[in-house]
This record gives sequence, structure tokens and C-alpha cells, in this order.
Amino acid sequence: MKRITIKASQVGMVIKNRKVKSILHEGTHWIFSISRVEIHEVQDLMSSEVDIDILMQSPKMVKALEVLEVPDNHLALLHKNGKFYCVLQEGKYGFWKDLHPFSFRVLDRTVVEIPSDISNHLLQHTLMRPFVRQFNVHNAHNGVLFVDGKFHSILKPGTYHFWNNAISMELQTVDLRRQHLEISGQELLTKDKAGIRINFFVQYRVEEIKKAVIDNKDFQNQLYVLMQLSLRAYIGGFNLDELLSKKDQIAEMILAATNDKIKALGVEVSDAGIRDIILPGDMKDIMNQVLVAEKKAQANSIMRREETASTRSLLNTAKLMQDNEMLWKLKEMEYVEKISERIGEITISGRSNVVNELKEIFVK
Repeated sequence: MKRITIKASQVGMVIKNRKVKSILHEGTHWIFSISRVEIHEVQDLMSSEVDIDILMQSPKMVKALEVLEVPDNHLALLHKNGKFYCVLQEGKYGFWKDLHPFSFRVLDRTVVEIPSDISNHLLQHTLMRPFVRQFNVHNAHNGVLFVDGKFHSILKPGTYHFWNNAISMELQTVDLRRQHLEISGQELLTKDKAGIRINFFVQYRVEEIKKAVIDNKDFQNQLYVLMQLSLRAYIGGFNLDELLSKKDQIAEMILAATNDKIKALGVEVSDAGIRDIILPGDMKDIMNQVLVAEKKAQANSIMRREETASTRSLLNTAKLMQDNEMLWKLKEMEYVEKISERIGEITISGRSNVVNELKEIFVK
């Protein structure tokens, strides 16, 4: 015989030949030495060297033990005294019915969605991470979720959790902000066979996510090619002079012509235009020569107009002076005044009566 003491928070199982012969509660007990005793804490999961299915063959164990069975591809969230305790995977688990503090919830992992009433805080717990997939959608973005290669849903900005199982999942994020697309260095021929290089820009934003991502592959590249081909088609219909003078109008024409195709890509173009028209070196020299010749012709025309106006003014003045002696004298005095402004001093040399001679001159 041997003496066994069971505390208030414990339960003892007397096992003989892998079968439970009796259950011991609080107190002191005497048992035969040939029997083995397992002592368990009531507030812990029951863990025995004997398989739980064998234990449950005993009617006494059926009364004392509550069994939780977690099927394949499921898991159980175990809470102890209202607080998250652990995760139980596929298998059978025993709980002592007397005073056990556990509660549990069995969840199906054969689907991707996690029940919405499970908090994100719990899903981010260290013990839960192996079973959960996390996707983040940043601000000003939307996410397109694919499950098993098929479109599933559109995700707004936020953090999302799904079961980590055999089902494949992919998240593709789309930036909803206004974006800038450069179509640079396009070497083109104008209608008059002038070789030029054009830099073109497009400002756009994604308007319909399903069209942009699901109905089209790489919608950014498709938008680039669409604008590039439209630009080449329109530039070829203008002479170089027309192109330089109608640079802003060409962008509007291109957008109007491609509007339906742009909408089919699920995007909205808010602005577009020709940033630069770059001429080759020899073309630049020719254009500069033409510009210099035009400016010289304009200068000569202005000079001729001014000379004509000045001659006409002198002719009118001469006609007035011819008919009016007083006007003649006033004009004469005006010129004398202008001459005197340029004279610093006057030296007069002559005979002793030079003053009288001057008087006679001016009196006359």
C-alpha cells in the first residue's frame, strides 16, 4: 500500500493496466502499490500518458472529464478566466468538469474569412500569428484581393486578417492619388518632313479599380502606349510652323480622340500637354536665321515709317514758315538759342568801334 495526498485544487487518477480504476479527490488515500496515480491540477488542461480515447472508456472519466474535439482544418481559441490562454489545433483535449475555468471557441479554417467579432488585438497575438495572414492597405490606396486566382473584393485603407491555410491569396494595391506620366524623347516627323523630338506629359488618376486591374493588364503601360501612338498620329498631320503655333491645341485634340479608350482603362486624365519641342542642330540654325531676318525686316520697316513721318513734318513746317514771316523769325531764334546752348564763351576782336558795328547789324 502507498499513501497519496490530494490537494483541494487537484484530482488523482488511479490507473492500472492503462485503465482508470478510480478518481481521487481532496484528502489522503491509500492505494495498492501495483496501481499508478496521476495527479492533475483542476485548473489546467488534462494531460495524461494514456490516450484520451482509452481514458474515456471508463464511466468514471466520462462523469469527471469534459472532452473538446477540434476537427481537421479547425482550431480552438481557449480562454482561461476570461483571458486568452492558448490555441488548440486538431485533436482531443480534456477539461476537468469540477471548477475548470476554461471556455473555448472552435473556428473553421477551411475558409479565408475570419469571424468579424474576433478582435484585431487577438489576431495579432504571438500565439495566433502562425495561423493568420495579415494584409495592409495604406492611405490613399485601395486593395484588390484575389482568392485562388479569382477576384474576391475591394479593400479600403486599413489592416485585414485572413486564415493562413492552403487557399492562395494575393493582394494588389492601387494608388488612387493623381499621378504623372512622362512620354519623353519621342522622335517624330512632321508633315513637311522636319525631324523633331517631343516630350509629352499626362496627369491621371485611377477612377474604376476593377476596370484598371481586372479588365486590363498593366494599365499604366497601356496608357503610355495609347498616348504615344496618338501623339505620333497627330504630329504627322502638322507642318513645323503649325505645330509650334498650335502646341496647346494638339494636346486637347489628342485627349478628345482617346477619351473612350482612356475610360476603358479605368482611369481619368485631367491634364496633358507637350512639354518640349526639340529641334536638331541644323534646324535650330535655320530657325535662328529666319528669326534674325524677320527682325531686321521689322526694324527697317519701322525706320522707314519714322523717316517718312519726320519728312512730312518738316514739309508742313516749311509751308507755314513761307506764309508767315513772324513764324520764320521765331524758328530762327529757336535755332540761335540751340546754338548758344552749345557755346561756352564768345571772343570778339576788331576795331575800337566794334560795339557800334554790332548795334547797326542787330538794328537792321
